[in-house]
Parts: sequence; C-alpha cells; structure tokens
Amino acid sequence: MTDDTLEERFTFRLSRMNVFIALGTLAIVLIFLTSYLIAFTPLREYIPGYTNVGLTKTLYKLQLKYDSIERDLSAKEQFINSLRDVINGRDLTEDRPVVGDSLKRYGNIKLKRSAEDSMLRLEVENQNKYNLYKGETYENASQKRSSFGGALLFCPLKGIITNTYNPVQKHYGVDVVAKQNEAVKSVLDGTVLLSNWTLETGYVIAIQHPGNLVSLYKHNSALLKQAGDYVRAGDPIAIVGETGELVTGPHLHFELWNDGNSIDPKEYIIF
Repeated sequence: MTDDTLEERFTFRLSRMNVFIALGTLAIVLIFLTSYLIAFTPLREYIPGYTNVGLTKTLYKLQLKYDSIERDLSAKEQFINSLRDVINGRDLTEDRPVVGDSLKRYGNIKLKRSAEDSMLRLEVENQNKYNLYKGETYENASQKRSSFGGALLFCPLKGIITNTYNPVQKHYGVDVVAKQNEAVKSVLDGTVLLSNWTLETGYVIAIQHPGNLVSLYKHNSALLKQAGDYVRAGDPIAIVGETGELVTGPHLHFELWNDGNSIDPKEYIIF
C-alpha cells in the first residue's frame, strides 16, 4: 500500500510451491553466473587451484630461450678463451668442456634389440648377400632362368671338338682344340667366381651369369681376369693352354652348369 493514501500497489500470495520455485530459480541463476565467471573471465585466477592456461606454454618457451642463450654464451666463452690462448701463445690442443643441450640427455637412452628385430635384420641383410648380378633382382633372374633354354651363347673359342659332353663318363663339358695363344672369351655377361690354379685342371676360371648359369674354362695357360671382376660377353678372360695333369695337349675344356646341373654346351653354342 501507499503510505500516504493507503492505496494498494500490488498483491502477491505466498505458498510453499512459490517459495520453492523462487529459491530454486535464484540458486540456478547464481550457479550459472559463478560458472560463467570461472570459465570466461580472468576472475578465475583469483580462485585457489586455477591458473592461466598460457602460463605453461610461456614457461616452456622461456626455458628453450634460456637453453639457447646458455649454449650461445658457452660457445662465445670458449671462443674468447681460445682467442686469449692465441694471444698469449699457448697451445690450443687441450680439451675444453662443451655444454650440450640440457633438454636432451642421450646418456639415459637405453636401446635393447629384441630377438625378432635381430632375425628381421639378418633376413634383410642376407637377401642379396650372394647376388652377383649388377642391378638384377630375384624376379629378373627367375625370368632369365626360365627363358635360357632357347638362348644362344657367345662362342668361347673357335676350334675342333675332340671330346664331347658325356656325363656317364663324368666328362661334363667339351674339349676344344685351337691354335696356340688363342684368347678364351666369356660366353655371357657375368661375374668371375673363380680364377685360380689347380693340380689336375691347371689354370681355371669360372663365371657366374644371370639365370643361375655358370661357365667353366679349364687348362688355360694364363688367366686375364681375377675373382670378382665383371665381364661382358666376348671379353677375353684367358689364353688357351695345356696346364694341369689331366691334359693330353693344348685345348680348352669348357663346361656349362645351370641350376646346379651340367648341360651340353653344343646345344647352345656353335663352335
């Protein structure tokens, strides 16, 4: 009511439900305002337990900057000390401590290789350990091996065949007689496996070719290539001769082996 005229201004009626709704609404509003102040205003920094979210990032940047300044200062100090030694005529060979990166402690790193890792490393290292072909993969070698049956090889020595291929009598090649001091040539590109002298066959040279093909040249008077040399088809590799105990005159004993099996050279070479 108005104090002077006692006129009624407004009227409200209290009940238990009205009081409960009013207090509940007030509590919700207060909770919302408090949460808003904590989440979106700088006032949250004054509440115990809350801090600035960018403080950690700033601290990390300052630590990096401090570390860089420390290393730069150490390098300049070392330079000044070296310059002082030069001026004073002292020796510069003495070791000086170098300050490393304080954030990286490599001495605490412990590497332990597992058994599976060791087996994988060994398998990868042994994949091309005995690959004697330059730039050739296993797939390429398999393709050449399958297509070798119809290939014609380079003639190692022009001459007369005096003894043919006869595996029953353990004669796994052909004997070719030619003029003295004739050059023996490689039948295909490959790598020299063996270049040595033996008591029975004299000077012997063996070449590993693509497609798992191996050619042998025995009873030579001289060898022109060494083990490990890479030769092309038609390159001179030896001089025909009559060295070794199992020889009846100057000739070349020539053998071909494919996949570990001897084959008749006359099927692939026109002598």
